[in-house]
Amino acid sequence: MSPVLFYCDHYPIPLPPGHKFPVRKYAMLRQRLELLGGFDLRPAPPADPEQIELAHDAGYVRSILDGSIDPRLMRRIGFPWSEGLVWRTMASVGGTVAAARQALEVGVGGNLAGGTHHAFRSWGAGFCVFNDLAVTIRALRREGLVDRVAVLDLDVHQGDGTANIFTDDSSVLTISVHGRHNFPFQKQISGVDIDLPDGTGDAEYLATLTKVLPRLWEFQPDLLLYQSGVDALAEDRLGRLAMTQNGLRDRDRLVFEGARSHRIPVAVTLGGGYAEPVELTAEAHANTFHLLARLWAAD
Repeated sequence: MSPVLFYCDHYPIPLPPGHKFPVRKYAMLRQRLELLGGFDLRPAPPADPEQIELAHDAGYVRSILDGSIDPRLMRRIGFPWSEGLVWRTMASVGGTVAAARQALEVGVGGNLAGGTHHAFRSWGAGFCVFNDLAVTIRALRREGLVDRVAVLDLDVHQGDGTANIFTDDSSVLTISVHGRHNFPFQKQISGVDIDLPDGTGDAEYLATLTKVLPRLWEFQPDLLLYQSGVDALAEDRLGRLAMTQNGLRDRDRLVFEGARSHRIPVAVTLGGGYAEPVELTAEAHANTFHLLARLWAAD
């Protein structure tokens, strides 16, 4: 059986010319995985607004859905409002919920989008409208499918929205390994925060992660949401770290093999990646899912 991965690039985001968000990477990633084979690729089901409101203020959700949101809040998010953005956002959240369900059923699942960890309860930021990680945890918990959940955020930018939403929830462990001097510049308090200096390369990063992961395994979550951003890549224009493609593979291997050995279901979300050229980002993301499939086949 092939790992099930959900995609939402069939909902385009209308962006003005020159916009810095690398929207092309999503279709490029899906095309790479189709060529590799070994995956069950499915369109992401849109999330239900009631699911979104489990983690977000109802007024904020309505204002996004109907377009009445204050333009200043949209500028903070970084996208112009459009119906296309709404459809894409709902599918991105729904993809993570669906991937998490897959993980609980068969051990692994993935979303070729999601990881929108900068969205807080009442506002979005940093290209994140709704927090798919938080919505997924709340939705699955409401259905009685999970109790303890861990979020391992290895995007180079701190998962500030996720940390804030679960500040007082001891049944959710948030771990963020991120760049010290990178966005967001006002950090939140995660369960575990590791901030890395600019220029951190493979050896230091992997040594740090090796020390952090035991905290995750000791927590014994019912589900691991893995935010697998690839913006720690040296070529990333927003990352400020210095990892290689091989280093990112080793990072993913530590996570996947550890989760497998501790029998923890894993749902993978995409997170950030802003390399020049964008093909390097698509390659790094593809490597994550290729490794997932290889380990899956070994079981």
